[in-house]
Amino acid sequence: MHSNNYTFAFAAILTVIAAVLLAFASEGLRPQQEANIALEKRSDILRAVHAKPINPNEVVTYYTKNVAELVVNAKGETLSGLKAFDLVLKDEYEKPENARQLPLYVYTGKDGKKYYVVPLHGVGLWGPIWGYVSVKDDFKTIYGAVFDHKGETPGLGAEISTEIFQKPFEGKTIIDDKNNFVSVRVVKKGQKVEAGPTHMVDAISGGTITSNGVDAMLLKCLKPYLPYFEKLKPNAKP
Repeated sequence: MHSNNYTFAFAAILTVIAAVLLAFASEGLRPQQEANIALEKRSDILRAVHAKPINPNEVVTYYTKNVAELVVNAKGETLSGLKAFDLVLKDEYEKPENARQLPLYVYTGKDGKKYYVVPLHGVGLWGPIWGYVSVKDDFKTIYGAVFDHKGETPGLGAEISTEIFQKPFEGKTIIDDKNNFVSVRVVKKGQKVEAGPTHMVDAISGGTITSNGVDAMLLKCLKPYLPYFEKLKPNAKP
């Protein structure tokens, strides 16, 4: 029968070996994991403009052909020498407003119209939530919306990733008749907000905290792009 020291030493060696093997496996799989994340991100951007290549293998080619990547700042200026796709949105929103580098994706449709896809990042009930909202070239009307989450409750907050929740955003406007930014508010039935029906969608029944997270995320993440949008309007001053 082996001594306690032998047993502890044997267990320690097995633990070290297992840790090393797991580390090698993790590093070996990292490129594929990063490729899958990038593919999902491109797919979500395309979904936000209702562009869905039938074959997943066509996503990268279609995206590269039809989507331009920009980085803008709080003044509405386009920043050069930066890769929008590589920016971490969460990190950018932790910076002072005048130091943020914000990614923007411009999709050109078959008819030549452009749609501006704004990435979103926020917090739900159990963790991060995120998404993409596309804006038409009037710079106020939502064309499409995609939301997702890390660990919201199935049947409740997790419903933000369903078409039932996302579809009503289409056609809503983020600017009111007085040219004020109002976003698109996610509200419970009966909740009093100043925004009118063209600026509102229904919150998820039973998913109040996640709905509030989406509401706050839209307010926070859409507003910084307004200076850039203002410069693109036909009557904008040079």
